[in-house]
Amino acid sequence: MFALPKQFNHLVGRAMHLYQMLADGDRVMIAVSGGIDSLVLAWLLKEWRHKAPIRYELLAVHLDMGFGGVEYDLVKEQLRRIDLPMLLERTEFGHKALLAENGKSGCYHCARQRRSRLFSLADEHHCNKLAFGHHQEDIIETFFLNLFYGGNLSAMAPKQELFAGKLALIRPLAMVGKKQIVELGQSLGITPVTNPCPLAADSRRETIRTWLTPLYEKDPALKATIFASLGNVRTDYLLTPLAPLNITPPATK
Repeated sequence: MFALPKQFNHLVGRAMHLYQMLADGDRVMIAVSGGIDSLVLAWLLKEWRHKAPIRYELLAVHLDMGFGGVEYDLVKEQLRRIDLPMLLERTEFGHKALLAENGKSGCYHCARQRRSRLFSLADEHHCNKLAFGHHQEDIIETFFLNLFYGGNLSAMAPKQELFAGKLALIRPLAMVGKKQIVELGQSLGITPVTNPCPLAADSRRETIRTWLTPLYEKDPALKATIFASLGNVRTDYLLTPLAPLNITPPATK
């Protein structure tokens, strides 16, 4: 059996324990996009059963978003190599999203439809946990996306309960860096599937990532500092008006 790198193992174990992500008898659906993050997560959750003091079932699910190409077959091949029970479904979500609002909000519509279908499949297959491959950088980027474009201070929680606790979203890689995931995937011989979405390289998330990358390179400690700050919120020093703010811009001369 392949041994997880020590630091990787520590970070995953810490996230699992701190947020109580798994419990005995869980049925876990893994959302597999085909990227290196979700494929490594699928392998990890399968291997984690050898060391976990609990028993849980796994089902890997891939939704082909309808952009065409060989994505469906390539993801299926990777999941076969990992040797997990799987469910693959072809959809037109991506194509329809690009047509919505003349493509202005394609990413929003696509993500909303994908998530809604995953929720439905989790219910149909009696899964009480839905696992995503989001990692440390994803969580930081989401914070800045919401800050710059959503007008709110929020990110992605490592564990989030929905539908009165009937379903919980879990992110076991929440404390792991992208570089560590890529290195592990390469060691395992996992081949990521290229995202066929035509907007993949021109999204708001990619804009945030391009902005953050040189900051990380200039100060390697910055990523950990930002991530830690998301759990160290001082609400007394934020704006908490009793009524909605009505800010009038200064008159132009």
